Amino acid sequence: MRLLYALLTCFLGLCIVPAGHAQNQQQRDTTLIVYTGQLTGAYSRGGVSRTLASTSHSLTFTRGQHFGLPMNGSFIYGKQDGFLKERELLLTATPYYYKGRFRAYALGGFEISNLRGITSRVQLGAGPGWAFYSDTLGREVSVSNLLIREKTNFRNGTSRLTTRNSARLKVSYSRSVFTLSSITFYQPSVIDFGDYRFSNLTTLALKLPRKFSVNFSYNYTHESRVIEGRFPDNTNVTVGVAYSTTR
Repeated sequence: MRLLYALLTCFLGLCIVPAGHAQNQQQRDTTLIVYTGQLTGAYSRGGVSRTLASTSHSLTFTRGQHFGLPMNGSFIYGKQDGFLKERELLLTATPYYYKGRFRAYALGGFEISNLRGITSRVQLGAGPGWAFYSDTLGREVSVSNLLIREKTNFRNGTSRLTTRNSARLKVSYSRSVFTLSSITFYQPSVIDFGDYRFSNLTTLALKLPRKFSVNFSYNYTHESRVIEGRFPDNTNVTVGVAYSTTR
């Protein structure tokens, strides 16, 4: 009986240990992909004829327990009385490494803005971050501080090359069918604090069946230095339908 018991123990040990190792290895190698897309539009005629269409998309890859790659893109197109007023394109990628509460970020961005007279803006940067709170439901309170190199070409033929300090505060909260997300940036030039940019994007989502949701978004941007004839402030309020999926 003792020999049988010893053989059975060895057999179970040989079976369980590799299985546990394979499970941990699979967890480390697991890739999760989350996609969200939103589409909004508006059309009006009368005293002012206006057409507006906007779309935003986000695609996030997470690999194992320490690596992630969020990619975001948005495009806005609008006319007033037949004249082009809004043509805004923004693309960003922020790969990161995280362990516990610590984060390490990289940044790549590209932007075109008719409202601010920007023909192209390219950003590259990196820096640390810290999560004060995060959980598996996507709720999070975190800060980050990146040093970015930025080159902007304006419609009037001028250009500006500068280094900025980019401080970010991110707050995400979800309860039942509601999700609230807010991201705030403060980005002063490291050599001239009078040259700065401030922006906030706040989104409230109401989840619907079949992976759809109704999104209310508020987006505000202030840029201290713009070319002549352009406004330093820009505010967009949109309500649209979003679709998200996970695999």
